[in-house]
Amino acid sequence: MMKIVAFAASNSKQSINKQLARYTANLVPNAQVNVLDLNDYEMPIYSSDRETESGIPAQAVDFFNTLGEADAIVISFAEHNGTYTAAYKNLFDWTSRHERNFFQNKPVIMLATSPGPGGAVNVLKTATTSLPYFGGVLKGELSVPSYYDNVDAQTHAVTNADINAQLHALVEQLSR
Repeated sequence: MMKIVAFAASNSKQSINKQLARYTANLVPNAQVNVLDLNDYEMPIYSSDRETESGIPAQAVDFFNTLGEADAIVISFAEHNGTYTAAYKNLFDWTSRHERNFFQNKPVIMLATSPGPGGAVNVLKTATTSLPYFGGVLKGELSVPSYYDNVDAQTHAVTNADINAQLHALVEQLSR
């Protein structure tokens, strides 16, 4: 049974990116899916001074260890002002200080979505470009535009047949 860690690079309690990450991870047949909440990894804003004074926070080490237990990772990125959310960037910064290759050579699917037609494509481009430098193996990426036009608001299932087919093709890459 494949163990998948899925999360949104957002700390919003109603994150559409968390819904998309969960939906996609659950497309993997017979997978054990662990959906993380970035609110469980809240810590002080990263600075080299804090690191020198206090070391790496336990939350960053816990996040690293949780990724290490997975066979694959599914991330969906929210976009704030064209880039990462502050919550994800801070977790990213602290965890990479614990271990630069914090994705630990795991296969990763990277997604992004937004309510608008841009689908958070800018942050997705940044994330996919940087992934190899932090030990991730990109298996595929997809930006989902206009989330509420392509996803059922009640079930969070993707209703757009083309997007759904693309998501199925992405999860097939995890076993390759």
